Amino acid sequence: MPHAPEPAESTRLAAEGTPVELPGGDVSPLGRINQRLLFALGLIVFVALVTYVGRDGYYDPEDPSISLLDAFYYSTVSITTTGYGDIRPVTDEARLFTTLLVTPARVLFLIILVGTTLEILAERTRYAYRLRRWRRNLKDHTIICGYGTKGRSAIRTLVAQGADPSEIAVIETDPSARADATASGFGVVVGNASEQHVLEAADIREAKAVVVAVDRDDAAVLVTLTARELAPGAKIVASVREEENVHLLHQSGADSVITSSDAAGRLLGIATETPEAVEIIEDLLTLGQGLDIVQREITSEEVGPLTALKEPGPVLAVVRGGELIRFDSERAATLVAGDRVVAVHSHRTNS
Repeated sequence: MPHAPEPAESTRLAAEGTPVELPGGDVSPLGRINQRLLFALGLIVFVALVTYVGRDGYYDPEDPSISLLDAFYYSTVSITTTGYGDIRPVTDEARLFTTLLVTPARVLFLIILVGTTLEILAERTRYAYRLRRWRRNLKDHTIICGYGTKGRSAIRTLVAQGADPSEIAVIETDPSARADATASGFGVVVGNASEQHVLEAADIREAKAVVVAVDRDDAAVLVTLTARELAPGAKIVASVREEENVHLLHQSGADSVITSSDAAGRLLGIATETPEAVEIIEDLLTLGQGLDIVQREITSEEVGPLTALKEPGPVLAVVRGGELIRFDSERAATLVAGDRVVAVHSHRTNS
């Protein structure tokens, strides 16, 4: 008797069988077949009309007059190469029409028939090829768990920072969200991101970052736990609705946790007293225009007093050995080799 697969093998097999929807496939195979069917019916109508217009040049031994129904009958048996021979062209003009119009339509009909059959047979092979090509780009990539408002905003930011769409994999269950993602050029793994085989299908072990942007806090905890177990070295950032759940995400392995409802509430509170400050914050959160927050490593020439640093702009913090040091700390007053600075960059300086 065949032995049951080991757990690791079962997970791999499940991951390989997890559906993946790829960009560029906006027309389904059934849709393409329907399009070709309509075109084939159009050819039949075309030949029938040509026959009916030139009906005086056709002969039917059973009925000397050619009706519209006879024309459609002749078109059907002729274009499908059945050819019973009961209705046939007898005048030179009718034979010329048959040569110049009906025969090309017959050949085109056969091409459509054979092409549709071959496409149905080759569709699975073509999908497997596209899937392998997509997976080749899944190295040091980013996985977006959830393609809702938060997931789409995260992707827009990543793309604005220079990420290639082929280096982003989306995990989503909602069909309409998946359709939006593939239409935007992103590959989508169909399934729940808290399940191991779904994350495996997105090649999480090769991912550099995982963005947890699901709608529920308990789901975010499960996704983070599973992702951290599978990818110990990946950077995991997660979003929660309630601040009381932030520590659960950190304990589950998240490197950064964003509290969406609290952040919106704080902005609302600030806007009641200092709406201009909110405009600045929104400007900082919008990449590619106005003011941006950037992070970069200092050069050897920039080692020394923080006040001597000219680029990219006002420094907000210094990252040293993985620790974030605010600009007002005495430890940030002097930059050392290996430091990274978090600063405000103005796009107007380049215009």
